[in-house]
Amino acid sequence: MTYRETLEWMFAQLPMYQQKGAAAYKDKLDNTILFSEVLGNPEEKFKSIHVAGTNGKGSSSHMLASILQEAGYKVGLYTSPHLKDFRERIKINGEMVSKQFVKQFIVDHRSFLELHRLSFFEMTVGMAFTYFAEEKVDVAVIEVGLGGRLDSTNIIIPEVSLITNIGFDHSNILGDSLEKIAMEKAGIIKPNVPVVISERQPETETIFKLIANQRRANIVFADELEIADYESDLNGHYQKRNIRGVVACLKQLSKDYEITNEAILKGLKNVVANTGILGRWQVLGNNPTVVCDTAHNKDGLKLVITQILEETFRELHLVLGFVTDKDVISLLKLFPKNAHYYFVKPDVPRGMEVEVVQKLASDNRINGVGYASVKDGYHAALDAAEKNDFVFVGGSTFVVAEIV
Repeated sequence: MTYRETLEWMFAQLPMYQQKGAAAYKDKLDNTILFSEVLGNPEEKFKSIHVAGTNGKGSSSHMLASILQEAGYKVGLYTSPHLKDFRERIKINGEMVSKQFVKQFIVDHRSFLELHRLSFFEMTVGMAFTYFAEEKVDVAVIEVGLGGRLDSTNIIIPEVSLITNIGFDHSNILGDSLEKIAMEKAGIIKPNVPVVISERQPETETIFKLIANQRRANIVFADELEIADYESDLNGHYQKRNIRGVVACLKQLSKDYEITNEAILKGLKNVVANTGILGRWQVLGNNPTVVCDTAHNKDGLKLVITQILEETFRELHLVLGFVTDKDVISLLKLFPKNAHYYFVKPDVPRGMEVEVVQKLASDNRINGVGYASVKDGYHAALDAAEKNDFVFVGGSTFVVAEIV
């Protein structure tokens, strides 16, 4: 198999949340545990940090990795989904896993994967953990894929767990209240392993305290600590909350890891260079200002829209696309009426048809033009915008993936 054939097989043979949505989700860890045993339990051979949350877990994971790299450690980083290249999911010190490793891993284990019908995510987690173990990383930052309790990454026993915040996303799987969603996220809290909560929320605080107490895990809310006002190259005021959680998390590691204030400063200022993160308030151009962001749920988009409206511009151009398992009506209501709208369909099976988005928008007194592809809508916005305008691209991770 070539590398391309390997990826095609992975995407075609096995369920993948990125493409199929809830149909790809499994409600037990049996396959993950079995595969780990076949692989020799690689997750036991490296230290780790586990990161969960509705919003901010990706940014926080990349910040942690960047700081630990600046502190001189060999750092694994596992995140999802990818935007351009599958190998974005598995990195060491910012370098993606090799195509050869991906190909050989699938060749070596294909019969097992087919026999037990492992999901795309289960397989990828096994690949990442094996890679980190073989490469002998000092520590790996592991981002939860979805939820926490039943996520395939939840077989690790980390040095510390970080939960960024709780909001409504994937409610059809995780629950229809913040309390239910918090119970799923709290599933990553391990016995005697400290847990940091980036954002204190009245609906979830009691749940986190209860679970932590049951498991004798020391719980720290980031707002309890005196933390300096750090800056990051990940733009957006909303990153302040993530930074507080990250620094609080690092304080829990201070007994076993030497992390200086200089490493924190440099790590936060060089997240993009150190990790290659894409799509977080990413500036794609100037004159006009062009920004994309992968925020795709109500809480995340609310923060991004607040940031947009604080910018200075003449006219606002919004290139938006969504997927079918989101409450698009509630998302559209967040956006300002006085803007130019370009509706697009992300090129995935879950992508919402442009005509459907236009109808939902029209019902909310938003009028926009539909385009056959993300790139068509993006270029139409660029053509229409003048140099002192602002162009935003988003609504879905998959929209951003097509233009970064």
